[in-house]
Amino acid sequence: MAVLSVDDLTVAYGDHTVFSNLSFTINSGDFLVVVGENGVGKTTLVKALLGLIKPKEGTINIPKDTRLGYVPQFRNLDEEYPLSIRDFVALNSRQSRWPWLTKKERHRLDRIIRITDLTKIAGRPLGLASGGEKQRAYLAQALLTNPRLLILDESTASLDNEMKYSLLDLVARFQEDGLSVMFITHDWDLAQRYGTRYLHMQADGYTAGSINELAAIVKGEEEC
Repeated sequence: MAVLSVDDLTVAYGDHTVFSNLSFTINSGDFLVVVGENGVGKTTLVKALLGLIKPKEGTINIPKDTRLGYVPQFRNLDEEYPLSIRDFVALNSRQSRWPWLTKKERHRLDRIIRITDLTKIAGRPLGLASGGEKQRAYLAQALLTNPRLLILDESTASLDNEMKYSLLDLVARFQEDGLSVMFITHDWDLAQRYGTRYLHMQADGYTAGSINELAAIVKGEEEC
């Protein structure tokens, strides 16, 4: 079952076309890896999917029951950032008309903080957290609304190897419950370890397929 489909999508800034005629589908449980050189439009694609920019042509189809979660690239917040990790994560939970969390929202918040291994540091100011802790807080915030599709926009780029695998192992646990993932990355090893399908964006078009086909692309680019 598709949680998102893109048909003949073209995005442009003025007279500059970033990419054109892009089509792909993400099904329930997919881990779609989006790869490609800088400047081919990976982040622009994410902005279009999130509704932040309007495509020039084509369609983005997101079923009504598909909630999107989003984890950005690493952001080095100021040490004076006032919110605790728990309060930062909770920013994404206020869906009722009341200024406080309901019992159900508090239960969900506690569960997500526990699963993302933030319980012991939940009271720490986010500005004083390490890079890996910050990214886990962003992940927890994105997961709080129980999304069907999680978009990771180079979310592991500034982390060391241990933190990269730790973060994606957490994501993989939610995949077991049907979460679909779209992961933008330059890391071929992560792509092949966690991905099930790939989308390779290039200046002159794109290719897509099973993650097993990605190895041939990687080998070809390394030989160039």
